[in-house]
Amino acid sequence: MKFDLHIHSCLSPCANLEMSPSEIVARALAAGMGGIALTDHQSARNTPAIAECARRAGLACLFGLEVCTAEEVHTLAIFDTTEQALAMTDWVYEAMPKRVNDPETFGDQPVVTWDDDIVEMEWRILAMGCRRSIPETSAKCHELGGIYIAAHIDRSAFSVYSQLGGIPEDGAFDAVELSRTADESAWMAKADGYAVTRSSDAHNLDDVARVWTEADLAEFSVASLKAAFASRATTISPRLVSF
Repeated sequence: MKFDLHIHSCLSPCANLEMSPSEIVARALAAGMGGIALTDHQSARNTPAIAECARRAGLACLFGLEVCTAEEVHTLAIFDTTEQALAMTDWVYEAMPKRVNDPETFGDQPVVTWDDDIVEMEWRILAMGCRRSIPETSAKCHELGGIYIAAHIDRSAFSVYSQLGGIPEDGAFDAVELSRTADESAWMAKADGYAVTRSSDAHNLDDVARVWTEADLAEFSVASLKAAFASRATTISPRLVSF
């Protein structure tokens, strides 16, 4: 199965407004993905919409968020259900600044239905991080039954390498992710024994599933991914040099 575990919807302030759940699902299917995960910045409020779109289209889907931790490291918390992802969102929200988003500065943050109606505009500034540390976020993610992945470890900002100089040795992560443009020959050795994933980190429709991870999974679930990660049974698609 090919899968893309890092996709942003229109809820993410840096994503294009064209990134509706229905369009994301359509693009993923057209690209031959067997499963996807929606991981908006600091929030899973559009996961119920994409869950319905995926159900109607017959696409396997997981649900999560990209948490910017107190260390300013981007991490992925991914779950089997929208309820788990929304519980994680509530926990992250509790540790975020109580500042109202300025759309002209940070971008719009629409919460939508499966058929693209806007329910409301998220008022928090999702572009900002939270006060939860990596160990705390890992513990909460695992407590709720999720998997925890260090996002785009090769990037020069908001990665474990840019912020911490390397992957923490406390076993917080289940896997690590390379970006679309990472030189895998240089970065595989720096994965430090972790399973390596590659996902699109798509913020616009043309980037959905442009890279992916592949594994022999019994089903597209947290348990199956954990087993594949533990056995290092994942392969990643070749890098993209350009976007």
